[in-house]
This record gives sequence, C-alpha cells and structure tokens, in this order.
Amino acid sequence: MLKWVLIASAGLLTACSNNSAEPASGGGQTPSGGWILAPEGSLNDFFECLEVEGVTLLSAHRGGPYPGYPENAVETMAAILSAVPALMEIDIATSSDGVLYLMHDETLDRTTTGIGAADAPTWAEIAKLRLEDEDGRQTAFAPPRFSEALRWAKGRTILQVDFKPSTRYEDVINEINRQDAEDSVILIAYTLASATKLHRLAPDMMISLGINSQSELNGAVAAGIPVDRLMGFTGIEAPRPRLFSTLNARDVEVIFGTLGARASIDNDIARSGDEARYAEIAAAGVDIIATDRPKQAHAALAEAGRAPENGVCGITQGN
Repeated sequence: MLKWVLIASAGLLTACSNNSAEPASGGGQTPSGGWILAPEGSLNDFFECLEVEGVTLLSAHRGGPYPGYPENAVETMAAILSAVPALMEIDIATSSDGVLYLMHDETLDRTTTGIGAADAPTWAEIAKLRLEDEDGRQTAFAPPRFSEALRWAKGRTILQVDFKPSTRYEDVINEINRQDAEDSVILIAYTLASATKLHRLAPDMMISLGINSQSELNGAVAAGIPVDRLMGFTGIEAPRPRLFSTLNARDVEVIFGTLGARASIDNDIARSGDEARYAEIAAAGVDIIATDRPKQAHAALAEAGRAPENGVCGITQGN
C-alpha cells in the first residue's frame, strides 16, 4: 500500500505541475446544440422504429475520442453529439472508496496524468487528475463520475455501459434506478452467465450480448432473457448477413463493430478511403455500427440515405 501511495503521489504531483500548460484543443468547453436521442417510449420501441425507417445508428466507442478530446469524457461525448446522432459506449471503473467513474484501462497511465491501478486511489485523488487524448496530450477535462455522465446523457443520448473488473453490476444498476434512467442505458454482457445475472438484477433494461449463432440466441432465450430485451453483438471481424437475418427475424437488434486494433475495419477504411463500406455494412442488416470513427461513418451513412434524419423516431437536431 505504501509503495502505491508513493507512486500515486508522484503522478498527482506531475498532474499539478502540468496544470499551467496550455490544454489540448477543446479548451474545457462543452459544445452546445447538436443531436438529441430522446426515445418516445421504451428502447425496444425506439430501435424497432429505426429499423422500420431503414436507419442504422452509430455507437461511439469509448465516447468517441479524437484529437483534443479524450475517451470516456462527458465533454467528448457532447462534442460528438454536436455533429453526429450516436449512442455512447462508456466504461465504468470503481475507486477504492466505491465511487463509480468512467475509465477503460485497469491502470491510469495511458489516459490520465496519474499512474497506478485505476481502482487503488480514492475518488478525491482521481478527481484531481486530468485526462489525456489519444496523442498523450493533457486536456482540461477530469475523469467524470458515472452519476455525472448519466445525468448528462438523460434526454440527450443512450449510454452503452461496459463493466470493468473493479465494478459491481449492482452498484451501476442502483445508480441507474436512482436516476430513473432505465431507458437511457444498455448493459453490456460478454457471457450468457453475465447476461442472465444482469437480466435478473434489471429485468426492464436492454442487454447487449455477444451472439454468434442461432443456437446461442436460443440459449439466451432459454435462460429467461426475452428477445425484446436482447441486442446481439456480432463481432468485429467480418459482416455475417445470414446471422444478421436470423437475429432480425427474431426482432433482436444487430450490433456489429468496425472498431478495434490496427487491423480493424475502421482502420482499413481510413487507409483505403473506401468510406462507402459503412453503408454496405449497414445494408447487410446491421442496426448499430460500433465504431472508432463516428463522424466519418455518419457521413457515409448519410450519403447512402441510411443515417437518422431530424424528427425520426425521437431523434432531433438542435441549433
């Protein structure tokens, strides 16, 4: 414990010494206006409406970071919504004193001015840190509490919640219930056991579960998860229209990821310049594309007539 305190203290001193530096572009301001995703009724009805309209929605991975705007930051999500109608995928970690906050990694090193395990410091220590963008540049933004992100998202967009190892399902669901935000959240599960537990704890919430076959879908239903609470994440390697058709036939929303490491579809599209691939993926039967390039993907979908338009299914564009 003493060793960690010394390391953490060094990280905090580094953060303080950098506070006088000019922040990366973004300057601490949260853009106003933009898109609003405010479903009229249940999330299931919202996604069914979009499917009828032939619309594919985007999910901004880790809140849509780009230069000057770090991942898992409210300011970044606001900046993305100023340009793109999108869901926001976020990651929830827990501080040593039990505060839920947005953080992807198990350590603070890559995305903040601190160092050490993400679940070791107290919230008071975490709140003093500053987030760094993908180029390692310090921004003016601090790691946000989950409660803050939830308040911000309500009436603006939908959060897809990924649980980090330090975080208990019960704590996240309690906060969602406390804020009456059940229809502003999708819970992410990587195994059937996790999905079953989440459904038991939150029977009215939508769950995104990895589904790779008809038999896996049948297994989820047999485990007691209704199809109107299921969304099928179908991987990141290559679109599978037959699987998409199977899920759509059961009214299970299809999620496909173009995100990932160097070999991701997002990166392949960026290298090739073939932006129309996003529209091709959508046309194969995908309801939600999870992407690291939400702005570019939206432009491609709009060009193909598959992006949400103002006034459709509770999606509006402000000034």
